[in-house]
Amino acid sequence: MNLIQKGSQTAKNGFKNEQDICDKFNNWQSDNEAKQWLAIMQYDLDKIENVKATTLHGFKADVNVQIQIKLKSAIDTENIQVKLVSVKKGFNQVDKRWLSHYKEMWNIPQEVYNILQYYTGELKPYKNNVRDNRRMFADEFKENEQKLLLEWFTTNKTLILSDIIKGRGQYSAQWVLVAQKLNNNARWVLVNINQALQHYSVGPVRISPKGSIYLGKITMQRKGGDGGRVTANMLQFKLDPTELFNED
Repeated sequence: MNLIQKGSQTAKNGFKNEQDICDKFNNWQSDNEAKQWLAIMQYDLDKIENVKATTLHGFKADVNVQIQIKLKSAIDTENIQVKLVSVKKGFNQVDKRWLSHYKEMWNIPQEVYNILQYYTGELKPYKNNVRDNRRMFADEFKENEQKLLLEWFTTNKTLILSDIIKGRGQYSAQWVLVAQKLNNNARWVLVNINQALQHYSVGPVRISPKGSIYLGKITMQRKGGDGGRVTANMLQFKLDPTELFNED
């Protein structure tokens, strides 16, 4: 793997939060990890005049880094999505919304939308003998309904994964920084967002043995939990950020 596209390194102390990462960028001249991150992003450290990093909220990117290059009037910008994990492997929610929001985003056909309403629990099961009387799992739908779901998500898989991982607009993510700390061991990996998308896209759209839906390596499921509140009926997408440590 070209270091320009990805970097992985053992971290001495790990990172507490997104502001901690911003502080490292803002002190890049004396911070070895920040220097490595900038090098991975293809910046010549000798040509950098100034770096300013700030945290973002409500966007796919969590950190915005502005890099001023010597003798260059324009400022370069890099948006980084940060995943802080404290488990060896485990799923991390990357997107969660009401089904109606996804319908508007992706122009979901009404027939597909109605099936998904049973999947999230917005509509109660239309038959008896289901595993959960609050909703239906994908493998409990009629065969033609399962086929319709899989075909639509297969056709729109690229758009969906781009929206839930990269996002849209000014603060869409350009990089993913996964920082993992297990007891006293810490490490990080910085991956270009397009490489991350390629990784999580591998594999077909299919129904899992437990009745969820897989889009490549992404799991789409009803949110659940929330003490029975209506927000349990939201749709969420999950992935395992630690998989990026094994990308090569």
